[in-house]
Amino acid sequence: MSISDLYSSGKHKQEIGHFASVVKIAKADGKISEGEEKLLLRAAKKLNISLEEFKIITANPEKFPVNPPVSYDERIERLYRLTKMIFADDEAELVEVKLMRKIAVGLHFSTENAEKVCDEAIHLVLNDNDLDSFTEAIKAVNKI
Repeated sequence: MSISDLYSSGKHKQEIGHFASVVKIAKADGKISEGEEKLLLRAAKKLNISLEEFKIITANPEKFPVNPPVSYDERIERLYRLTKMIFADDEAELVEVKLMRKIAVGLHFSTENAEKVCDEAIHLVLNDNDLDSFTEAIKAVNKI
């Protein structure tokens, strides 16, 4: 096995972990809406999740750990996708927001600042900010 194979499988584990987090948000209110399912399918494609993996992960997302990337920008991008999932059904439910805060800590946002970061993320997505604007604003709220 080459070093690139190791990187690839490690990267794929991160993608699976992230996809599972997105699924957890989608399922937090007990159902997956049509909008959430569309977003899940797009996320799966972007994250190179196979149809078989998709079925396994959506059936039981709790089996997969978060596995955050090392890159701060990639962690912010993951937060962006999680926030987009909260609004995929056009309503943010408290159970989804609470879960997002837990996942944000798993993405290595500090426990002291996770609520503030998530509140800002929600505000940014509500105002239809793109990923670049979102990243810049989150960095301003969560200086490292």
